[in-house]
Amino acid sequence: MTFNGSTKLTDILREYPWLPDELVKLDDRFKIIKTPVGRALIKKMTITDMSKKIGYSEEDIIGRLKSMIEEHEK
Repeated sequence: MTFNGSTKLTDILREYPWLPDELVKLDDRFKIIKTPVGRALIKKMTITDMSKKIGYSEEDIIGRLKSMIEEHEK
């Protein structure tokens, strides 16, 4: 999967269903992803939106996502 600012969080989570547990390690606010309200809120959220919410740059988030995926696939 290719990541960029317009990549939707729901697409990422569909591809990597284990990722919510790892995202919580990045920022506690991602705990909301596992709730019904959170799943509704993230339907249109992109990497750009996520970066604005948690205060990391898009590049940093993309790098962290790639690292998490690489580590998980080992």
